Amino acid sequence: MNAPILVTGGTGTLGRLVVPLLRDAGHPVRVLSRRGGRPADGVEHVTADLLTGAGVDPAVRGVGTVLHLAGGPKGDDVATRHLVDAARRADVRHLAFISVVGADRVPLAWLRSKRDAERAVAGSGVPWTTLRAAQFHDLTLTMVEKMAKLPVVPVPGGLRLQPVDAREVAVRMVELALGAPAGLVPELAGPRVYGLDELVTGYLTAVGRRRLRLPVRLPGRAGRAYRNGDNLTRPGATLGVRTWEAFLAERLPQPAVEARGGAA
Repeated sequence: MNAPILVTGGTGTLGRLVVPLLRDAGHPVRVLSRRGGRPADGVEHVTADLLTGAGVDPAVRGVGTVLHLAGGPKGDDVATRHLVDAARRADVRHLAFISVVGADRVPLAWLRSKRDAERAVAGSGVPWTTLRAAQFHDLTLTMVEKMAKLPVVPVPGGLRLQPVDAREVAVRMVELALGAPAGLVPELAGPRVYGLDELVTGYLTAVGRRRLRLPVRLPGRAGRAYRNGDNLTRPGATLGVRTWEAFLAERLPQPAVEARGGAA
């Protein structure tokens, strides 16, 4: 029987898509999480804490490939170091890591943590592949939903995003994990760049609401980086096909929109 593939973050937005793709390809999967889960056909769950390192060694033992999809607002560098140390001790043959477009250019603490995690993977001594992906549609939706709850929506000038469909990222991550280690591969983003105001407008139109907008300016070095487009892909990136509009049409089906209807 094939050695299992370990997936960290296997219960998250991306992991829930990756695990069935690996199973469809005939691979047994081991999902690492802090709380565990119910086993399924070809899927086992193990409990470990990447931030403390507790349980990581036994979770990695006996696997051939690791897909490191777990992440959070802080501590990604610490968690990744614990994982790569365990992977090296376990003689893992391939470590595939999901990072973020702009991790090496936007001076925000959580992106610096992600960049340090990339360095930990590259310096681990384990054959590796890293994909930087743009912000998922799902996360973009969460952001604009929260903004739209305010009576006046602040819109940072010059802030642009290139959201990508999580399903397209999942397919790419599985391709990379099942292939040979490739180092840092071309970035992956959505097919269009949107101003934040366009994203908010698309959401408000879909749910039949109206909101006043207030232009604001992002301060400091991070603001300059976003206005420069440092969070956007470089030339040579891979572009997905599913747009923000298509995502909204699927996530917010027409009957639900009509039921909410009218301006707020």
